[in-house]
Amino acid sequence: MKELLRSTDPTVIAYASALLSGEGIDVFELDVHMSILDGSLGILPRRLMVRDADHFMAAAILRDLDIPTGRD
Repeated sequence: MKELLRSTDPTVIAYASALLSGEGIDVFELDVHMSILDGSLGILPRRLMVRDADHFMAAAILRDLDIPTGRD
């Protein structure tokens, strides 16, 4: 699995997950419970992971829709 997106904004994670799932790309969200423990202060980012084989296509989809990946 490769990290595709890292963000403290839960709406960005939800939007990207929905878009990628609609394209048939399986996504897995990491650090969900850790970001809840910080008291919703937004200091701990969540990570969106995809399979190695899907990473290139998933990154292209997010780039085409101007979704910041946190690595730009």
